[in-house]
Amino acid sequence: MTRIAFLDVDGTILEHGDAIAPSTVTAIRTARANGHLVYLCTGRAAGDIHPKVREIGFDGAITNGGAFATRGDEVLFAEPMPREDTDRLISYFDTEDIDYFLQTNDAVYASPGVGTMVDEFFARRRARMEEDARRLGTPMPDVASLISYRPMVEVDLDQVAKTTFISKRSDSVDRAQVDLGERFHVIPGSIPLPGGSNGEIGLRGTNKGSAIVRVLEILGRDAADAIGIGDSWNDAEMFDVVGTAIAMGNADPALKERAGNVTTDVLDDGVWNAFVSLGLV
Repeated sequence: MTRIAFLDVDGTILEHGDAIAPSTVTAIRTARANGHLVYLCTGRAAGDIHPKVREIGFDGAITNGGAFATRGDEVLFAEPMPREDTDRLISYFDTEDIDYFLQTNDAVYASPGVGTMVDEFFARRRARMEEDARRLGTPMPDVASLISYRPMVEVDLDQVAKTTFISKRSDSVDRAQVDLGERFHVIPGSIPLPGGSNGEIGLRGTNKGSAIVRVLEILGRDAADAIGIGDSWNDAEMFDVVGTAIAMGNADPALKERAGNVTTDVLDDGVWNAFVSLGLV
């Protein structure tokens, strides 16, 4: 029996930066060679997926937190936000003095204050990135190569699929959900910000889980044969719709409980061990 696996990117395939465990590459390529399908399932824009991840090779991808999906080069669906919803979010961020990113399928666009925060983020993570590079026997990445966002003035506001925000307040995720209402779905992000918070905002009902259901229907696949592996709260709905859900060892404890199955950390052969346990490799 062949199966279909949906893999998150950051924290699952890729450690935040550009580190990938060699066993992850082997696991994905071997599973595909054995006849299984492997899809990316990420909150990232398609144009913002790290080249090292793309080079592994996949059968398709769900991107932008479920707003877009492809099979090979074929677009299965593409559903950016209505313009009025994008305008509502921008207005909210500006009013609350919150820095943010807007994602289209092709790229990520940053508000003017993001640069300083991103510099601080990579400065804090430098020691971790150096340790990851030593552990994997790879060069220390050039931080500039990891920053791929564009200035906000270039964005096509009719093509925005989701937003990510970075706030100096510690309660911005819960507050944004209350302020924006049920039209939007606000979840915690994964950027470590001492004293602050960050999150992702998309339309209610657009998530990795809803996208997987649609992809499975298009492919004629049974959800019981589907596998979802991830580490962040944008993976929660994915865990709810697949037959086998697996949280990474580096995931939040509550997310591990929701998945019901746990593998090892992202750079500790997490994907490989999950695929071995499922008989994919």
